[in-house]
Amino acid sequence: MSVFRPAALALALATALSAGAYAPVVQAANAPAVDIAYDSFVLPNGLRVIVHTDRKAPIVAVNLWYHVGSKDEPSGRSGFAHLFEHLMFNGSENYPGEFFTPFKAVGVTDQNGTTNTDRTNYFENVPTTALDTALWMESDRMGHLLGAIDQATLDEQRGVVQNEKRQGMNQPYGQLREIISHTMYPQGHPYHHTTIGSLNDLNAAKLEDVKTWFKTWYGPNNAVLVLAGDIDVATAREKVAKYFGDIPASPTMAQPKVDVAVLKANGRTELEDKVPQVMVRRMWNVPQVGSRDTDMLDLFSDVLGGSASSRLDKRLVHQDKLVDSVGTGNWASQLGGNFFVTAMVKQGVDPARVEAIIDEELNKLIAEGPTAEELARAKTSYESNFIRGIERIGGFGGKADVLASCAIYENNPGCFRDSLKAVASATPAQVRAAASKWLNKPSHVFTVKPGARKDLPEDPAGTPAPFALPKPDAKYKTTASAVDRKAGVPMPASFPDLKFPTQQRATLSNGTTVILAERHDIPVVQMDYQFAGGYSADPAGKPGIANFTAGLLDEGAGDLDALGFASRKEELGAQIGAGASLDSNGATLSALKKNLEPSVALLADMLRKPRFDQAEIDRVKGQWIAGIRQEKAQPSGAAMRVLPSLMFGAGHPYGNPLSGTGTEAAISALTRADLVAFHQRMMQPKGATVIVVGDTTLKEIVPVLEKHFGDWKVDGAGGAPAIPAVANVKQPRVFLIDQPGAVQANIFAAELVPSSKDPGAIAFDMANMVFGGDFTARLNMNLREDKHWSYGASSRAGGAVGQRMWRASAPVQIDKTAESVAEIKREMAEFFGGARGTTAEELARQQKGMTLSLPGAYETAGAVMNTIGSNVLYGRPDDYVFQRKAAIEAITPAQVDAAAKTLDPNGITWVVVGDLKKTEAPIRALNLGEVTILDADGKPVPAAK
Repeated sequence: MSVFRPAALALALATALSAGAYAPVVQAANAPAVDIAYDSFVLPNGLRVIVHTDRKAPIVAVNLWYHVGSKDEPSGRSGFAHLFEHLMFNGSENYPGEFFTPFKAVGVTDQNGTTNTDRTNYFENVPTTALDTALWMESDRMGHLLGAIDQATLDEQRGVVQNEKRQGMNQPYGQLREIISHTMYPQGHPYHHTTIGSLNDLNAAKLEDVKTWFKTWYGPNNAVLVLAGDIDVATAREKVAKYFGDIPASPTMAQPKVDVAVLKANGRTELEDKVPQVMVRRMWNVPQVGSRDTDMLDLFSDVLGGSASSRLDKRLVHQDKLVDSVGTGNWASQLGGNFFVTAMVKQGVDPARVEAIIDEELNKLIAEGPTAEELARAKTSYESNFIRGIERIGGFGGKADVLASCAIYENNPGCFRDSLKAVASATPAQVRAAASKWLNKPSHVFTVKPGARKDLPEDPAGTPAPFALPKPDAKYKTTASAVDRKAGVPMPASFPDLKFPTQQRATLSNGTTVILAERHDIPVVQMDYQFAGGYSADPAGKPGIANFTAGLLDEGAGDLDALGFASRKEELGAQIGAGASLDSNGATLSALKKNLEPSVALLADMLRKPRFDQAEIDRVKGQWIAGIRQEKAQPSGAAMRVLPSLMFGAGHPYGNPLSGTGTEAAISALTRADLVAFHQRMMQPKGATVIVVGDTTLKEIVPVLEKHFGDWKVDGAGGAPAIPAVANVKQPRVFLIDQPGAVQANIFAAELVPSSKDPGAIAFDMANMVFGGDFTARLNMNLREDKHWSYGASSRAGGAVGQRMWRASAPVQIDKTAESVAEIKREMAEFFGGARGTTAEELARQQKGMTLSLPGAYETAGAVMNTIGSNVLYGRPDDYVFQRKAAIEAITPAQVDAAAKTLDPNGITWVVVGDLKKTEAPIRALNLGEVTILDADGKPVPAAK
């Protein structure tokens, strides 16, 4: 989309775009020179292995996909695949403990697991020397899991999954995912139920049912293992055979046949929810992953509504101004896909008008096809997205993911090449033909309107059909292994050294410092033009002006209006935007190397010549205010809007909503003159810094920057504001925000701590890690793993030039609100009060996790750029990453405990967002402190008479 939006509006649209969607198709690119080279082999037991060598960082991405998802669940077993994703993180026969623990001890990065309709995957990046650790752990849970699953483990993870479902349902528009699955696919179709499944099915699951499920699906012959990064195929063969070769195959289970399930007739579904505006979503069932029609529909989607210059954006956002946002998507899965259009309708607008225009623009594009210019822009978008995506070795969407996805869905690890070719050669006629073939078929419209939320009834537990476990295919054989699993997980004796790019400097004629870190692994250059003072510099009475001004910069600059600017950006394959954080503001650019200079020229126009056209100001105001309302509708968004003023005071630079979006009244009152003046005051090149990371040199980039920015002069004084210190409260206090119909309560506990620049910041951050900064920290292990009242609990302090706001947070099932508050209070009292200090084991785990991960933490240019940006903001030296590493390695439990005493367990501010009918009385009964009820704007609500 073309504007910087409040995060809540972006999240609302993202929810709209993702609800009911499945595994995205590997997106194509018009870039024949870009490739992912690989080798592959198969073990005698059927395990398929794919190897990609990339030596840019001393890490190996381990990505293991099992070809089982919710599509494979029969009646009565819904949610089993996702439940097993959780169970398989809970330890194995030879490692009976949290799966994360040994990985933290070797410096893992990008570790997670996910389940969708078609597959379950587990992935992690480990230092090269820790590859044996990762392979031992992954093979142990593949071949030696069942003995570790008992009734207590099943009950624990079943509770966690149920809270995960409640957490999703508790979000605005959160009920839509389940309704879409039930509506778009008929009873009996593998996609009729959601991946998370029915709580009744999960509750009915017996231990033997769960074990049979594992025996059926999780063998090596139903898996693909990708090893990518600092590895070669010979090493991979030896190590994979060593750890996986003796695991017996599971039965060969048939995959369901492709069933697109084209709708038989057009339909409509309307529901009410506690939402601030109407969402309209129109949806078609379209081809499966791997179809060339899918590639064409990807391009059609981009032209229709997938870009800032798309037809629906032009019509509904810019011309008719009927929606705050609109988007399209084409998400393909193994058995079929979904094409959808989603619009967030402006308050007071008849949704029927929006639907009629969507229909009109859709039919016109189907009839005429895209123009050559539109199609060229769409192809360039794919090229740039693909190149940026494969910068990452592992994690979501990285090289390992692309290879594994292709192997699972198309039995061809290189299937992405077919999509690349199809998109590169696509013609307007081909795109039009695919859209005509599929989008002239029946569709379904889902409308979510503001109103009272009604609980969705859970599907009753099904009755599974009798199932006899088939025997494995005789062709699969095991090979002997010399691994002594009783000896435990192998741990490396050494680790790669931390490396951070050398930083080169220059100064432009305008007084801006240039900092360059060269990275030549992909043909992309990233920039961050950073200015002092963020939304802490918002003048009194104008909260939100910093972010709002930055958000207007790309809504027309120089000779280009808003749509012209968006089109030019897309033609170049550039990503350009601006925004503010708490203490800084600026603009970022990600440019394809081949288009570097024209991309920098566009960035310069945006920073130097923003148009601030009144029509765009008025339009973006409407979008912005809609985003603020979305924030208020989200539990965490509402809390983060009111907490800063409670902690710092309404007149403090840090006292405005933490999102930096301001208030509806303040945004409504902003004038063009306000924006022009703020831009001139806060975006001054003298004293600013432009950070450049990527495929360029100082000799190359400085003349380009000098050409476009060297003569940029701004008169007047600017800079960051002074941040006054604030005393913490001495007594606990409690604030409640009502969210009628909520199925969870969101608990926040906050206190002020010293600045990120404080000499004790590293020690305090270590204390926070022990308490709640990590999955294995005390808070999460208590509320999630022990009590299973929450899907996840954590704490953080963030970064700030002035005092930081430390906060712990936990979304919990609503009937355990008071009990959860009591547990958080107890944990804080014991740790911060010194009764239960840091153990040597806790400290060692966090030290290893925070230092051994560093060689892999700078895999991407963005990570390097962000670290340099923090160093600039907080006045740190270039070698700060090394200084910080040394400080963490040297810290003692006593020093961590001393830092923990920074927090006073008796000076906590509590904010609880939930249904007051269910939370108020239990919270008051705890006698924590004075209780005040607030509205979503942070204003006290008068007591009911």
